[in-house]
Amino acid sequence: VQLVESGGGLAQPGGSLRLSCAASGFTFNVYAMSWARQAPGKGLEWVAGIYSDGSDAYYADSVKGRFTISRDNSKNTVYLQMNNLKPEDTAVYYCNADPPSIRWGQGTQVTVSS
Repeated sequence: VQLVESGGGLAQPGGSLRLSCAASGFTFNVYAMSWARQAPGKGLEWVAGIYSDGSDAYYADSVKGRFTISRDNSKNTVYLQMNNLKPEDTAVYYCNADPPSIRWGQGTQVTVSS
């Protein structure tokens, strides 16, 4: 069972990044999935979730209208498109089932700075 996040990096305020999370070792297409983040010195914050079939998605108020979660069940992958990034989006981003039930991956660092 494994979750591998990728796609993080350095972005300027107002910029965009697309995160990917490759899942393996479990039946991906029966799980709702989510993204969460942890900023330096802060706790884990849930960011977005998506139904197992991708038919609906839901977002934290802090990212609504800027982030889009999606999934490709044929590739066992969930994505997070992040637009109009802000410095307060700086964090390590993690994916997991929703609610979390899979061993956490290593996450991917997102830094938003000019």
